[in-house]
Amino acid sequence: METTRSSDPAATKTKPVAGTTTHGATIPCHDPATGASLGEVTAMSAAEVQSRIARARLAQAAWGKTSFAERRRVLGRLLDYLLDHTDELVDVVCRDAGKTRENALLGEIWPVCEKLRHTIATGERDLSPERVSPGLLIHKVAQIEYQPLGVIGVICPWNFPLQNVLGPVIPALMAGNASLVKVSEWTSFSAPRFQAMFDQVLRESGHSADLVQILTGYAETGIALVAGGVDKIVFTGSMPNGKRVLADSAKTLTPVILELGGKDPMIVCDDAEIEQAVHAAMAGTFIASGQMCLAAERLLVFDAVHDAFVARVVAEASRLRQGPPLEGRLVDVGAMTMPGQVDIVAKLVDDAVKKGARAVVGGHRGEGTSGQFFEPTVLVGVTPDMAIAKEETFGPVMCIFRVKDDADAIRLANSTAYGLGSTVFSKDAKRARRIADQLRAGSTIINDFGLAYMANDLPFGGVGGSGFGRLNGREGLRAMCNIKSVMTDRFPFHRPIKLYPVQAGDYARTSATINLLYRRSVKKRFEALVSLVRGLF
Repeated sequence: METTRSSDPAATKTKPVAGTTTHGATIPCHDPATGASLGEVTAMSAAEVQSRIARARLAQAAWGKTSFAERRRVLGRLLDYLLDHTDELVDVVCRDAGKTRENALLGEIWPVCEKLRHTIATGERDLSPERVSPGLLIHKVAQIEYQPLGVIGVICPWNFPLQNVLGPVIPALMAGNASLVKVSEWTSFSAPRFQAMFDQVLRESGHSADLVQILTGYAETGIALVAGGVDKIVFTGSMPNGKRVLADSAKTLTPVILELGGKDPMIVCDDAEIEQAVHAAMAGTFIASGQMCLAAERLLVFDAVHDAFVARVVAEASRLRQGPPLEGRLVDVGAMTMPGQVDIVAKLVDDAVKKGARAVVGGHRGEGTSGQFFEPTVLVGVTPDMAIAKEETFGPVMCIFRVKDDADAIRLANSTAYGLGSTVFSKDAKRARRIADQLRAGSTIINDFGLAYMANDLPFGGVGGSGFGRLNGREGLRAMCNIKSVMTDRFPFHRPIKLYPVQAGDYARTSATINLLYRRSVKKRFEALVSLVRGLF
């Protein structure tokens, strides 16, 4: 279940009066691992959002005319900044989201650095005008051009505070756009620090800091961004909130990319390398306390290896350490970022246990701490009738199902409304590919977990309840553009094509031409040629 995962830009059915908020003028921020206050940030009004959109549009007018070389230079300086300030940014993320320093480094800094490297290296290639065939119109030159859209509106969830901001901003900048990024109220503490990063890089590069602006606020702020006249919305969050954003964007015909939830299956076949699968399952379940859209939420393990797999998982999961990440000791699993998410996870686990599942590791809220923790948990005996089998858990819970064979695994894998990622473990390459080809998902990884996101030539996104549109790859970069078709003259001749007034015989000659071009029978084409010649003379 994921109804509270996003920054909830449209959670209220009654919309506020423009320029007001229903929550107050500030957002109180807290460390989810300790409960300590982190201060407050401004909850921006609808009027403030409108003002910022106008500033972004002015800044984009100049940025959209820059060369690819200049855009690479700015992105390169952003990459240098991230590397120069890695430790500080990691600590900010940990304090804001409650994740471990290792998770912040691997899951926030590294993917962003790789996306910057890849975009700098390939962005011009993917956005340069592309010559295509003009078909029958040999007197013309046909070209596809990738022009900036203008201002991109981004609405982020709270699970990856840095990556969720930079992920769409990087291609937006490379494509010549400005960006306004509404972050979640649950991770707004980091927003001023991230804004300072963009401000410094842009100003030192000679460009307006209004090119990238981070918005803080509640649902009203997100609603104002969707309705404010931006040229595209990139929304990452829950399926219910994605539907609300889509409905609101339809009022202004603003196109959207929706990266919604997941209930990803990880299939462990009877010929899988168990040790490899176990550690992939650990990563897929416990990174960021399971608060990932790509989390391995359903482990579909074949009968023949089920007990061996469970034994190894229990041995590994029982050793996991949990606690505040910035108190000087090593921890494996951090806190839950949003208070309500602990309640959601507890409710789903309790329901599963009541219906026959067993918590062989964990299964409870973290005790003896003021932070928002749920124990690293392993559930066995999970069945499709349980709520946890259908609803997004978004927590550190490994749900293990028994399956009989390939067909059973495929059926169960495809049995939810979601279709984001998927994983197959098998030593038989042909078998693994055969299973992968039948999974309804935006991506499938064979014998590894989550690596497709790091391969930036691959598009990232889902199908069904997991949304539509793509964020990575050439497709994600071009999604930030007006893809414009341009046709020009091949030869300097300017003879008119006369359609009016209609002449006697025009219909017959046109019909003969069409048959000559498209008939597959040689005889029919010859007859059309004869008819055309008669019509001409």
